[in-house]
Amino acid sequence: MSAADAASARAPRPDEFTADRPFVFRNATVITVDSPGVIEGGDVLVRGDAIEAVGPSLEVPEGTLEIDASGGILTPGFVDSHRHMWQTALRGYGGDWALSQYFVFYYLQWGEVFRPEDVYAGNLLSALESVDTGVTTTLDWSHGLRNPDYGEAALAALREIPGRFVLAYGNYLAGPWEWSNTPEFRKFVSDNFSSPDDMMRLQLAFDVPGSAEFPERAAFEAARELGLRVTTHAGVWGATTDTAITQMYDAGFMTPEITYVHAASLNEQSYQKIAATGGTISVATESEQSAGQGYPSSWVARRYGIPTSISMDTSVWWSADFFSAMRATLSADRSRDHLEAHAVNETIVANRLRAEDVVRMATMGGAKALGMEDVIGSITPGKKADLLLIKNDDSPAMTPILHPYAHVVYQAGTADVHTVVVNGRVVKYAGKRIGLELAPIADKVAASVEYVRSKLGDQAWDEGMHPELPPAEQIENPYTYTEGDAHVTAATGDR
Repeated sequence: MSAADAASARAPRPDEFTADRPFVFRNATVITVDSPGVIEGGDVLVRGDAIEAVGPSLEVPEGTLEIDASGGILTPGFVDSHRHMWQTALRGYGGDWALSQYFVFYYLQWGEVFRPEDVYAGNLLSALESVDTGVTTTLDWSHGLRNPDYGEAALAALREIPGRFVLAYGNYLAGPWEWSNTPEFRKFVSDNFSSPDDMMRLQLAFDVPGSAEFPERAAFEAARELGLRVTTHAGVWGATTDTAITQMYDAGFMTPEITYVHAASLNEQSYQKIAATGGTISVATESEQSAGQGYPSSWVARRYGIPTSISMDTSVWWSADFFSAMRATLSADRSRDHLEAHAVNETIVANRLRAEDVVRMATMGGAKALGMEDVIGSITPGKKADLLLIKNDDSPAMTPILHPYAHVVYQAGTADVHTVVVNGRVVKYAGKRIGLELAPIADKVAASVEYVRSKLGDQAWDEGMHPELPPAEQIENPYTYTEGDAHVTAATGDR
Protein backbone atom coordinates (compact mmCIF):
# COMPACT_ATOMS: atom_id res chain seq x y z
CA MET A 1 0.00 0.00 0.00
CA SER A 2 1.35 3.44 -0.90
CA ALA A 3 1.39 6.48 1.34
CA ALA A 4 -1.26 8.07 -0.86
CA ASP A 5 -3.61 5.17 -0.19
CA ALA A 6 -3.08 5.64 3.55
CA ALA A 7 -4.98 8.93 3.54
CA SER A 8 -8.24 7.08 2.94
CA ALA A 9 -7.44 4.06 5.10
CA ARG A 10 -9.77 3.59 8.05
CA ALA A 11 -8.50 3.53 11.61
CA PRO A 12 -7.79 -0.04 12.73
CA ARG A 13 -9.76 -1.69 15.49
CA PRO A 14 -7.77 -2.82 18.56
CA ASP A 15 -8.58 -6.47 17.85
CA GLU A 16 -6.93 -6.21 14.44
CA PHE A 17 -3.46 -5.83 15.93
CA THR A 18 -2.23 -9.41 15.78
CA ALA A 19 1.28 -10.85 15.98
CA ASP A 20 1.33 -11.90 12.33
CA ARG A 21 0.01 -8.65 10.83
CA PRO A 22 2.38 -5.75 10.09
CA PHE A 23 1.39 -2.17 10.86
CA VAL A 24 2.75 1.21 9.95
CA PHE A 25 2.68 4.65 11.56
CA ARG A 26 1.95 7.21 8.85
CA ASN A 27 2.90 10.88 8.60
CA ALA A 28 4.43 11.32 12.07
CA THR A 29 7.10 13.65 13.27
CA VAL A 30 9.58 10.83 13.93
CA ILE A 31 12.33 11.33 16.51
CA THR A 32 14.64 8.44 15.71
CA VAL A 33 17.28 9.25 18.41
CA ASP A 34 19.56 7.99 15.65
CA SER A 35 20.45 9.05 12.13
CA PRO A 36 18.83 11.05 10.54
CA GLY A 37 17.34 12.49 13.76
CA VAL A 38 13.93 14.03 13.05
CA ILE A 39 11.85 12.99 10.05
CA GLU A 40 8.90 15.28 9.31
CA GLY A 41 6.00 13.39 7.80
CA GLY A 42 7.75 10.09 8.43
CA ASP A 43 6.52 6.51 8.46
CA VAL A 44 7.65 3.56 10.59
CA LEU A 45 6.83 0.01 9.53
CA VAL A 46 6.67 -2.75 12.16
CA ARG A 47 6.67 -6.43 11.27
CA GLY A 48 6.72 -9.06 13.97
CA ASP A 49 8.69 -7.77 16.97
CA ALA A 50 10.99 -5.46 15.01
CA ILE A 51 11.19 -2.17 13.18
CA GLU A 52 11.45 -3.03 9.49
CA ALA A 53 11.67 0.37 7.81
CA VAL A 54 11.79 4.08 8.63
CA GLY A 55 11.31 6.97 6.21
CA PRO A 56 8.84 9.08 4.28
CA SER A 57 6.09 7.52 2.13
CA LEU A 58 7.03 3.90 2.79
CA GLU A 59 5.71 1.15 0.54
CA VAL A 60 4.23 -1.53 2.80
CA PRO A 61 2.89 -5.07 2.27
CA GLU A 62 -0.75 -5.56 1.33
CA GLY A 63 -2.92 -5.89 4.43
CA THR A 64 -0.69 -3.71 6.61
CA LEU A 65 -2.65 -1.82 9.25
CA GLU A 66 -2.30 1.96 9.00
CA ILE A 67 -2.07 4.17 12.11
CA ASP A 68 -2.64 7.82 11.30
CA ALA A 69 0.12 9.59 13.25
CA SER A 70 -0.33 13.00 11.65
CA GLY A 71 -0.13 15.77 14.23
CA GLY A 72 1.81 13.45 16.53
CA ILE A 73 5.40 12.71 17.55
CA LEU A 74 6.71 9.17 17.33
CA THR A 75 9.60 8.39 19.68
CA PRO A 76 11.29 5.27 21.01
CA GLY A 77 9.64 3.97 24.15
CA PHE A 78 11.02 5.53 27.32
CA VAL A 79 13.45 3.53 29.47
CA ASP A 80 13.37 3.90 33.26
CA SER A 81 16.70 2.76 34.68
CA HIS A 82 15.73 2.70 38.39
CA ARG A 83 12.31 2.31 39.97
CA HIS A 84 11.36 0.59 43.24
CA MET A 85 8.25 -0.85 41.67
CA TRP A 86 7.03 -2.80 44.69
CA GLN A 87 6.54 0.41 46.66
CA THR A 88 3.88 1.65 44.21
CA ALA A 89 1.19 -0.02 46.34
CA LEU A 90 1.82 2.77 48.88
CA ARG A 91 1.65 5.46 46.20
CA GLY A 92 2.14 8.93 47.66
CA TYR A 93 2.30 7.70 51.28
CA GLY A 94 5.72 9.26 51.80
CA GLY A 95 5.07 12.46 49.91
CA ASP A 96 6.26 14.57 52.85
CA TRP A 97 9.21 12.38 53.84
CA ALA A 98 12.85 13.31 54.03
CA LEU A 99 15.25 10.52 53.04
CA SER A 100 15.90 9.60 56.66
CA GLN A 101 12.18 8.99 57.19
CA TYR A 102 12.16 6.65 54.19
CA PHE A 103 15.05 4.70 55.70
CA VAL A 104 13.38 4.54 59.11
CA PHE A 105 10.02 3.39 57.70
CA TYR A 106 11.32 0.62 55.43
CA TYR A 107 14.72 -0.32 56.86
CA LEU A 108 14.21 0.02 60.61
CA GLN A 109 10.50 -0.15 61.42
CA TRP A 110 8.21 -1.77 58.90
CA GLY A 111 10.22 -3.53 56.20
CA GLU A 112 9.48 -6.96 57.66
CA VAL A 113 5.73 -6.37 57.40
CA PHE A 114 5.63 -6.70 53.62
CA ARG A 115 4.78 -10.13 52.18
CA PRO A 116 5.43 -11.59 48.73
CA GLU A 117 1.86 -10.73 47.77
CA ASP A 118 2.51 -7.09 48.66
CA VAL A 119 5.55 -7.05 46.37
CA TYR A 120 3.38 -8.69 43.71
CA ALA A 121 0.61 -6.08 44.02
CA GLY A 122 2.99 -3.13 43.89
CA ASN A 123 4.87 -4.53 40.91
CA LEU A 124 1.67 -5.28 39.04
CA LEU A 125 0.37 -1.74 39.42
CA SER A 126 3.72 -0.20 38.57
CA ALA A 127 4.18 -2.39 35.50
CA LEU A 128 0.75 -1.45 34.19
CA GLU A 129 1.50 2.21 34.79
CA SER A 130 4.79 1.90 32.92
CA VAL A 131 3.31 0.72 29.66
CA ASP A 132 0.30 3.02 30.05
CA THR A 133 2.56 6.08 30.16
CA GLY A 134 4.96 5.06 27.41
CA VAL A 135 7.74 3.59 29.55
CA THR A 136 8.30 0.43 27.55
CA THR A 137 11.31 -0.77 29.58
CA THR A 138 11.60 -0.50 33.36
CA LEU A 139 14.34 -1.63 35.70
CA ASP A 140 12.71 -2.84 38.89
CA TRP A 141 15.19 -1.93 41.66
CA SER A 142 13.59 -4.58 43.82
CA HIS A 143 15.26 -4.32 47.20
CA GLY A 144 12.31 -5.79 49.11
CA LEU A 145 13.08 -9.40 48.11
CA ARG A 146 13.81 -11.08 51.43
CA ASN A 147 14.06 -14.54 49.86
CA PRO A 148 13.42 -16.15 46.45
CA ASP A 149 9.69 -16.45 47.18
CA TYR A 150 9.58 -12.66 47.07
CA GLY A 151 11.58 -12.76 43.84
CA GLU A 152 9.09 -15.17 42.29
CA ALA A 153 6.24 -12.84 43.29
CA ALA A 154 7.98 -9.86 41.69
CA LEU A 155 8.60 -11.82 38.49
CA ALA A 156 5.03 -13.13 38.36
CA ALA A 157 3.69 -9.59 38.35
CA LEU A 158 6.09 -8.38 35.68
CA ARG A 159 5.24 -11.35 33.45
CA GLU A 160 1.54 -10.48 33.57
CA ILE A 161 2.07 -7.10 31.92
CA PRO A 162 3.34 -6.94 28.31
CA GLY A 163 6.24 -4.61 29.01
CA ARG A 164 10.00 -5.06 28.88
CA PHE A 165 11.51 -5.38 32.35
CA VAL A 166 14.77 -5.88 34.21
CA LEU A 167 14.51 -7.38 37.67
CA ALA A 168 17.32 -5.89 39.75
CA TYR A 169 17.30 -8.34 42.65
CA GLY A 170 18.03 -6.89 46.08
CA ASN A 171 17.35 -7.39 49.78
CA TYR A 172 17.78 -4.41 52.10
CA LEU A 173 17.32 -6.56 55.20
CA ALA A 174 20.33 -8.80 54.51
CA GLY A 175 23.91 -8.36 53.33
CA PRO A 176 24.37 -8.77 49.56
CA TRP A 177 27.52 -10.82 50.16
CA GLU A 178 25.26 -13.31 51.92
CA TRP A 179 22.09 -13.60 49.83
CA SER A 180 23.85 -13.43 46.44
CA ASN A 181 25.81 -16.57 47.28
CA THR A 182 23.09 -18.75 48.79
CA PRO A 183 22.00 -21.95 47.02
CA GLU A 184 18.42 -20.62 47.09
CA PHE A 185 19.33 -17.48 45.14
CA ARG A 186 21.44 -19.42 42.66
CA LYS A 187 18.49 -21.76 42.07
CA PHE A 188 16.23 -18.74 41.52
CA VAL A 189 18.64 -17.50 38.85
CA SER A 190 18.92 -20.84 37.09
CA ASP A 191 15.16 -21.48 37.25
CA ASN A 192 14.22 -18.12 35.75
CA PHE A 193 17.15 -16.81 33.74
CA SER A 194 18.85 -19.82 32.21
CA SER A 195 18.30 -18.61 28.64
CA PRO A 196 18.59 -15.11 27.13
CA ASP A 197 15.36 -13.10 27.11
CA ASP A 198 15.24 -9.45 26.10
CA MET A 199 11.80 -9.10 27.64
CA MET A 200 13.02 -10.03 31.13
CA ARG A 201 16.59 -9.60 32.29
CA LEU A 202 18.27 -9.85 35.68
CA GLN A 203 20.71 -7.60 37.53
CA LEU A 204 22.00 -7.44 41.09
CA ALA A 205 20.93 -4.44 43.17
CA PHE A 206 22.89 -3.54 46.27
CA ASP A 207 24.65 -0.60 47.88
CA VAL A 208 28.18 -0.11 49.21
CA PRO A 209 28.16 1.94 52.44
CA GLY A 210 31.96 2.01 52.62
CA SER A 211 32.67 -0.11 55.68
CA ALA A 212 36.36 -0.89 56.11
CA GLU A 213 35.98 -4.62 55.51
CA PHE A 214 34.30 -4.10 52.10
CA PRO A 215 32.11 -7.22 52.46
CA GLU A 216 30.32 -6.31 49.22
CA ARG A 217 33.34 -7.76 47.41
CA ALA A 218 31.62 -11.17 47.52
CA ALA A 219 28.48 -9.74 45.90
CA PHE A 220 30.49 -8.20 43.05
CA GLU A 221 32.23 -11.53 42.59
CA ALA A 222 28.85 -13.26 42.47
CA ALA A 223 27.66 -10.82 39.80
CA ARG A 224 30.81 -11.45 37.76
CA GLU A 225 30.42 -15.22 38.10
CA LEU A 226 26.77 -15.05 37.01
CA GLY A 227 27.46 -12.58 34.20
CA LEU A 228 25.11 -9.98 35.68
CA ARG A 229 25.22 -6.20 35.66
CA VAL A 230 25.09 -4.33 38.98
CA THR A 231 23.05 -1.26 39.88
CA THR A 232 24.01 0.58 43.06
CA HIS A 233 22.94 3.75 44.88
CA ALA A 234 26.12 5.83 44.87
CA GLY A 235 26.80 9.38 45.94
CA VAL A 236 23.83 9.53 48.32
CA TRP A 237 24.69 12.26 50.81
CA GLY A 238 25.71 10.76 54.14
CA ALA A 239 24.95 7.17 53.08
CA THR A 240 27.11 6.04 50.15
CA THR A 241 30.22 8.13 49.71
CA ASP A 242 33.52 8.34 47.84
CA THR A 243 34.93 5.64 50.11
CA ALA A 244 32.70 3.11 48.37
CA ILE A 245 33.86 4.27 44.93
CA THR A 246 37.49 3.93 46.03
CA GLN A 247 36.86 0.39 47.30
CA MET A 248 35.13 -0.64 44.09
CA TYR A 249 37.84 0.91 41.92
CA ASP A 250 40.76 -0.55 43.84
CA ALA A 251 39.15 -4.01 43.73
CA GLY A 252 38.62 -3.81 39.97
CA PHE A 253 34.82 -3.90 40.09
CA MET A 254 34.18 -0.60 38.32
CA THR A 255 33.32 -1.62 34.75
CA PRO A 256 30.83 -0.61 32.02
CA GLU A 257 28.41 -3.08 33.62
CA ILE A 258 27.85 -0.84 36.66
CA THR A 259 25.12 1.81 36.93
CA TYR A 260 25.51 4.42 39.67
CA VAL A 261 22.09 5.60 40.81
CA HIS A 262 21.92 9.27 41.87
CA ALA A 263 25.72 9.79 42.04
CA ALA A 264 24.82 13.24 43.33
CA SER A 265 27.42 13.96 46.03
CA LEU A 266 30.76 12.53 44.91
CA ASN A 267 34.14 14.19 44.55
CA GLU A 268 36.06 14.85 41.36
CA GLN A 269 38.12 11.68 41.59
CA SER A 270 35.02 9.51 41.92
CA TYR A 271 33.39 11.00 38.84
CA GLN A 272 36.64 10.56 36.93
CA LYS A 273 36.76 6.90 37.96
CA ILE A 274 33.19 6.33 36.77
CA ALA A 275 33.99 8.02 33.45
CA ALA A 276 37.27 6.16 32.98
CA THR A 277 35.72 2.74 33.61
CA GLY A 278 32.72 3.23 31.32
CA GLY A 279 30.02 3.34 34.00
CA THR A 280 26.67 5.08 33.63
CA ILE A 281 24.67 7.32 35.97
CA SER A 282 20.92 7.06 36.57
CA VAL A 283 19.67 10.48 37.60
CA ALA A 284 16.32 10.67 39.45
CA THR A 285 15.89 14.42 39.53
CA GLU A 286 12.62 14.68 41.44
CA SER A 287 14.04 12.34 44.07
CA GLU A 288 17.32 14.18 44.46
CA GLN A 289 15.57 17.55 44.64
CA SER A 290 13.21 16.39 47.36
CA ALA A 291 15.00 13.69 49.35
CA GLY A 292 18.44 15.27 49.55
CA GLN A 293 20.85 12.80 47.96
CA GLY A 294 22.61 15.81 46.48
CA TYR A 295 22.04 18.14 43.55
CA PRO A 296 20.76 16.18 40.49
CA SER A 297 23.84 14.84 38.81
CA SER A 298 23.20 15.40 35.09
CA TRP A 299 25.10 18.71 35.33
CA VAL A 300 28.25 17.15 36.71
CA ALA A 301 27.90 13.96 34.65
CA ARG A 302 28.07 15.83 31.36
CA ARG A 303 31.13 17.75 32.52
CA TYR A 304 32.94 14.44 33.01
CA GLY A 305 31.45 12.81 29.94
CA ILE A 306 29.51 10.14 31.85
CA PRO A 307 26.52 8.63 29.98
CA THR A 308 23.31 9.42 31.82
CA SER A 309 19.86 7.89 31.99
CA ILE A 310 16.66 9.01 33.71
CA SER A 311 14.67 7.25 36.42
CA MET A 312 11.63 7.82 38.61
CA ASP A 313 12.88 6.16 41.84
CA THR A 314 9.68 5.37 43.76
CA SER A 315 6.01 6.26 43.68
CA VAL A 316 5.87 6.13 47.48
CA TRP A 317 7.01 9.74 46.94
CA TRP A 318 6.63 10.79 43.31
CA SER A 319 4.70 9.84 40.22
CA ALA A 320 5.90 7.59 37.41
CA ASP A 321 5.39 10.37 34.85
CA PHE A 322 8.43 10.35 32.57
CA PHE A 323 7.46 13.64 30.99
CA SER A 324 7.72 15.17 34.45
CA ALA A 325 11.10 13.47 34.95
CA MET A 326 12.49 14.88 31.70
CA ARG A 327 11.16 18.34 32.46
CA ALA A 328 12.61 18.31 35.97
CA THR A 329 15.99 17.09 34.71
CA LEU A 330 16.33 19.77 32.07
CA SER A 331 15.18 22.51 34.45
CA ALA A 332 17.46 21.40 37.31
CA ASP A 333 20.48 21.20 35.01
CA ARG A 334 19.86 24.69 33.68
CA SER A 335 19.27 26.04 37.18
CA ARG A 336 22.66 24.69 38.26
CA ASP A 337 24.28 26.31 35.22
CA HIS A 338 22.79 29.68 36.16
CA LEU A 339 23.73 29.35 39.84
CA GLU A 340 27.32 28.44 39.01
CA ALA A 341 27.57 31.38 36.61
CA HIS A 342 26.01 33.85 39.06
CA ALA A 343 28.47 32.76 41.76
CA VAL A 344 31.30 34.20 39.64
CA ASN A 345 29.27 37.17 38.42
CA GLU A 346 28.68 35.74 34.96
CA THR A 347 25.58 35.20 32.84
CA ILE A 348 24.58 32.10 30.89
CA VAL A 349 24.08 33.08 27.27
CA ALA A 350 23.38 29.59 25.89
CA ASN A 351 21.85 26.55 27.57
CA ARG A 352 24.35 23.74 27.47
CA LEU A 353 21.85 20.92 28.04
CA ARG A 354 19.28 20.80 25.27
CA ALA A 355 15.88 19.16 25.08
CA GLU A 356 17.33 16.76 22.53
CA ASP A 357 19.89 15.59 25.10
CA VAL A 358 17.19 14.84 27.65
CA VAL A 359 15.09 12.87 25.14
CA ARG A 360 18.22 10.85 24.43
CA MET A 361 18.73 10.25 28.18
CA ALA A 362 15.14 8.98 28.42
CA THR A 363 15.62 6.53 25.55
CA MET A 364 19.12 5.55 24.42
CA GLY A 365 20.58 6.64 27.76
CA GLY A 366 18.38 4.14 29.54
CA ALA A 367 19.10 1.46 26.96
CA LYS A 368 22.84 1.89 27.51
CA ALA A 369 22.43 1.77 31.29
CA LEU A 370 20.74 -1.62 30.89
CA GLY A 371 23.24 -2.94 28.36
CA MET A 372 20.52 -2.98 25.71
CA GLU A 373 21.59 -0.21 23.32
CA ASP A 374 21.78 -2.71 20.45
CA VAL A 375 18.21 -3.85 21.13
CA ILE A 376 16.12 -0.79 22.02
CA GLY A 377 16.39 2.98 22.55
CA SER A 378 16.12 4.30 18.98
CA ILE A 379 13.85 3.97 15.96
CA THR A 380 16.28 2.00 13.85
CA PRO A 381 15.50 -0.78 11.37
CA GLY A 382 16.37 -4.11 12.94
CA LYS A 383 15.84 -2.99 16.53
CA LYS A 384 12.93 -4.19 18.61
CA ALA A 385 9.73 -2.25 18.02
CA ASP A 386 9.33 -0.36 21.31
CA LEU A 387 7.53 2.81 20.23
CA LEU A 388 5.52 5.69 21.66
CA LEU A 389 3.14 7.86 19.66
CA ILE A 390 2.45 11.17 21.40
CA LYS A 391 -0.70 12.53 19.79
CA ASN A 392 -3.83 14.22 21.10
CA ASP A 393 -6.01 16.03 18.61
CA ASP A 394 -8.10 17.52 21.44
CA SER A 395 -5.18 19.03 23.36
CA PRO A 396 -4.23 22.67 22.82
CA ALA A 397 -0.74 21.77 24.02
CA MET A 398 -0.21 19.49 21.03
CA THR A 399 -0.41 22.24 18.41
CA PRO A 400 1.67 23.61 16.84
CA ILE A 401 4.66 21.27 16.93
CA LEU A 402 7.62 23.45 16.02
CA HIS A 403 10.54 22.01 18.00
CA PRO A 404 9.85 18.26 18.41
CA TYR A 405 12.41 17.60 21.16
CA ALA A 406 11.31 20.59 23.24
CA HIS A 407 7.70 19.66 22.63
CA VAL A 408 8.22 16.19 24.11
CA VAL A 409 10.01 17.58 27.16
CA TYR A 410 8.14 20.79 27.94
CA GLN A 411 4.72 20.54 26.26
CA ALA A 412 3.47 16.96 26.10
CA GLY A 413 2.18 14.87 28.99
CA THR A 414 0.81 11.46 29.87
CA ALA A 415 -2.66 12.44 28.60
CA ASP A 416 -1.10 12.68 25.14
CA VAL A 417 0.10 9.05 25.08
CA HIS A 418 -1.84 7.74 22.09
CA THR A 419 -0.18 4.46 21.12
CA VAL A 420 2.38 2.30 22.92
CA VAL A 421 4.14 -0.63 21.27
CA VAL A 422 6.35 -3.11 23.13
CA ASN A 423 8.30 -5.73 21.20
CA GLY A 424 5.98 -5.22 18.25
CA ARG A 425 2.82 -5.63 20.31
CA VAL A 426 0.36 -2.73 20.47
CA VAL A 427 -0.55 -2.49 24.17
CA LYS A 428 -2.26 0.90 24.00
CA TYR A 429 -4.05 2.47 21.05
CA ALA A 430 -6.02 5.69 20.65
CA GLY A 431 -5.42 6.47 24.32
CA LYS A 432 -6.82 3.17 25.63
CA ARG A 433 -4.99 0.10 26.89
CA ILE A 434 -5.75 -3.14 25.04
CA GLY A 435 -6.81 -5.99 27.32
CA LEU A 436 -5.21 -4.46 30.40
CA GLU A 437 -7.92 -3.66 32.91
CA LEU A 438 -7.10 -1.66 36.04
CA ALA A 439 -9.90 -2.97 38.29
CA PRO A 440 -8.48 -6.42 39.21
CA ILE A 441 -5.06 -4.90 39.85
CA ALA A 442 -6.56 -2.11 41.97
CA ASP A 443 -8.35 -4.74 44.07
CA LYS A 444 -5.07 -6.54 44.78
CA VAL A 445 -3.40 -3.25 45.71
CA ALA A 446 -6.29 -2.30 47.99
CA ALA A 447 -5.99 -5.63 49.80
CA SER A 448 -2.24 -5.10 50.22
CA VAL A 449 -2.73 -1.58 51.57
CA GLU A 450 -5.35 -2.79 54.03
CA TYR A 451 -3.02 -5.54 55.28
CA VAL A 452 -0.02 -3.22 55.72
CA ARG A 453 -2.18 -0.63 57.46
CA SER A 454 -3.58 -3.25 59.83
CA LYS A 455 -0.06 -4.38 60.77
CA LEU A 456 1.05 -0.82 61.50
CA GLY A 457 -2.10 0.22 63.34
CA ASP A 458 -3.95 3.47 62.75
CA GLN A 459 -1.66 5.64 64.88
CA ALA A 460 1.60 4.44 63.34
CA TRP A 461 0.03 4.58 59.88
CA ASP A 462 -0.96 8.21 60.37
CA GLU A 463 2.34 9.18 61.99
CA GLY A 464 4.28 7.56 59.16
CA MET A 465 2.38 9.55 56.58
CA HIS A 466 2.65 12.84 58.48
CA PRO A 467 6.13 13.08 60.05
CA GLU A 468 6.48 15.57 62.86
CA LEU A 469 8.24 18.78 61.91
CA PRO A 470 11.14 20.04 64.04
CA PRO A 471 10.71 23.57 65.38
CA ALA A 472 11.75 26.28 62.95
CA GLU A 473 13.26 29.61 63.92
CA GLN A 474 11.73 32.63 62.23
CA ILE A 475 14.19 35.25 61.04
CA GLU A 476 13.76 38.43 63.09
CA ASN A 477 12.51 41.31 60.97
CA PRO A 478 13.68 44.83 61.97
CA TYR A 479 10.93 46.46 59.89
CA THR A 480 7.36 47.09 61.05
CA TYR A 481 4.27 48.49 59.40
CA THR A 482 3.15 51.88 60.73
CA GLU A 483 -0.62 52.19 60.97
CA GLY A 484 -1.99 54.84 58.66
CA ASP A 485 1.28 55.10 56.75
CA ALA A 486 1.91 53.39 53.42
CA HIS A 487 5.63 53.10 54.19
CA VAL A 488 7.47 50.45 56.14
CA THR A 489 9.47 51.76 59.07
CA ALA A 490 12.56 50.21 60.59
CA ALA A 491 12.54 49.45 64.31
CA THR A 492 14.88 52.38 64.86
CA GLY A 493 12.35 54.78 63.37
CA ASP A 494 14.45 55.45 60.25
CA ARG A 495 12.77 55.62 56.87
